[in-house]
Amino acid sequence: MSEIMVAVYENGVLRPLNPVSLTEGQTVRLRVIPEVAPEGPKNELDEALQTLVDQGKMTLPTKQGQVDAEADKKWHELFEKLKERPGKPLSEIIIEDRGPW
Repeated sequence: MSEIMVAVYENGVLRPLNPVSLTEGQTVRLRVIPEVAPEGPKNELDEALQTLVDQGKMTLPTKQGQVDAEADKKWHELFEKLKERPGKPLSEIIIEDRGPW
């Protein structure tokens, strides 16, 4: 079943705000639609999406509001930390961060 998800574009990567029902390495086709829709009458895409929702063939994501600032800050810190150590397995990075026993 198709699904529509909300994602944030950061550092060249689209990061979904909710868990996705995809398998690792699965190829998908994306159509990027800005979250803020222009004012005015619905366009053809909005009408087509609503038709699919009405037929039960697609579900729309719930409105999430703003991303938790503290969680987002921690995610960015982790991203920056891992970015500084390319090619190194995560397990080695964790062991190094623990320090000497």
